[in-house]
Amino acid sequence: MVTITYALSFVLSFCIVLVLIPPLGKLAFRLDFVDKPRKDVERKIHREPIPLTASYAIFAGFAASYLLFSKESAVQTTAVLIGSMMLLVIGTIDDWYKTQGKDFSALPKMIVQVSAAVVVYLSGITFSGFYNPFSGEYILLPVWLQFILTILWIFGVTTVINFSDGMDGLAGGLSAISAGTLFVVALTKGQSTSAVMAISLIGVSLAYLRYNKPPAKIFMGDAGATFLGFILAVIALDGAFKQATLLSLFIPILALGVPIFDNLFVVTKRFLQGKPIYQADASQVHYRLLRTGLNPKQVVAFLCLISVCFSLTSIILLLLGV
Repeated sequence: MVTITYALSFVLSFCIVLVLIPPLGKLAFRLDFVDKPRKDVERKIHREPIPLTASYAIFAGFAASYLLFSKESAVQTTAVLIGSMMLLVIGTIDDWYKTQGKDFSALPKMIVQVSAAVVVYLSGITFSGFYNPFSGEYILLPVWLQFILTILWIFGVTTVINFSDGMDGLAGGLSAISAGTLFVVALTKGQSTSAVMAISLIGVSLAYLRYNKPPAKIFMGDAGATFLGFILAVIALDGAFKQATLLSLFIPILALGVPIFDNLFVVTKRFLQGKPIYQADASQVHYRLLRTGLNPKQVVAFLCLISVCFSLTSIILLLLGV
């Protein structure tokens, strides 16, 4: 019965995205809600206008599966969906600015992303502590530290997935791989709610990749990328971080290794150069690999392979029971 639930969660989320993306793409062209090429911006490597409406299909697919098959409490379910919609709204505003060839201010985005994280924290989905691997004693963190670490984790993962969305198929591929890893973790720990969330996210990510693989027919924009990052962060908090030992805390970090480590490098570099951390540029690893002579498909394949290696390492840690 449990296996059937997971299968239905995947199929439903996958099919909804697959069906909704084509009409949403057509609607984007009618509304001129498209990401236009800009020759003066290195990050804009596409050469034709691309619809920015995949985020709504992704949200619909995940929300339907989550509501139907998750056993999460009503309070936490509501918090996750409210937080998701907050990111969808501010992301849509940001995407609209892109259609006008403008950049939206980072401050409102940051405020909304932090607020969405606070909503999740208040619902009870938190990083509360870990087990001492030597004594077996559970170390409960002070409430103030639980709050800070929970908010930092959700905001951080939301941001790094968004920063990784700079090449056809990349953010969707990395999200699917990370969600797959977190699904295995949830299954191993018997965490059905986290497993449903993860398998639903795999479904929406793979369906999106059907249209976003190079050359992309549609983009999810900031609205979709921040949503995927937000849900990945929540899955880890609700699953992999629960009952974790000090060493097994690295499992979800490794599952998201490529975007996390790349963006730590980028943020550090910007800080040392005196640049604003949120200033968009072409310093992410996928742009650096492009400059070495690899084509976009090769870059995406290489980074997804590295992500798989990180994920396998995290699963090995899980199986070792560290």
